[in-house]
Amino acid sequence: MNIVNFPFLVFVSSLIALWLSAIAGSYVRTKLRPLADDQRDEFGVVQAAALTLLGLLIGFTFSMATSRYEQRKNYEEAEANAIGTEYVRADLLPDSEATRVRELLRSYLDQRILFYTARHESQLQQINATTAQLQSQLWSVVQARAASQATTLMALVVSGMNDVLNSQGYTQFAWNNRIPFEAWVLLAVIASGCNLLIGYGSHRTRTLLFLVVPLAVSISFFLIADIDSPRGGVIRVQPQNLLILAQSMQAH
Repeated sequence: MNIVNFPFLVFVSSLIALWLSAIAGSYVRTKLRPLADDQRDEFGVVQAAALTLLGLLIGFTFSMATSRYEQRKNYEEAEANAIGTEYVRADLLPDSEATRVRELLRSYLDQRILFYTARHESQLQQINATTAQLQSQLWSVVQARAASQATTLMALVVSGMNDVLNSQGYTQFAWNNRIPFEAWVLLAVIASGCNLLIGYGSHRTRTLLFLVVPLAVSISFFLIADIDSPRGGVIRVQPQNLLILAQSMQAH
């Protein structure tokens, strides 16, 4: 189980870990190595630099998450356009084959909508298997006609079907393109170190005050994980363009 697929778990675990880091820093200050007054200025510089670095890394990671989210949205729109275009180009085929392609495209569109709304891995595996089967059937119909009738119009149909198949692959890549787990580990280590410095640099042990920075950082982690997680988060890409296309197909 990858913890970053569950944003609420990221929030709770990071809040507890960072809060304990601040308390541990305070314990080191009071029990093991007190911070002398003449060292506080230099320590303040180190503490400020570490917190600044943490803020920059959080901002950079948030930018990575939002760019991936926008990529998923763009590919959803591109996929809807590709399917809609091929649905229209099916008119270039003979009647029987055009009807077959439209039926397959409608079924294919239903599976693509389910791909965006599915949350469970077992359901996703079934969707992927059905999608692959429909892709094979769609390509076989177009390929057979193109082989027997190599015209410019058939080239348009083949090109459109190729766009349909490629758009699904691009979408799959975008959904797998996540923030590296190693980046999360590095971010967690730096955040823990910063809270350790906060606890160590405090004048006295104030447990509730030690929650302020861990809470702010944990909320930031939650937001990043939520945007970066295609299925486990609250902020998810909705198949709006695919749904509009499905309604348009039903109307015709």
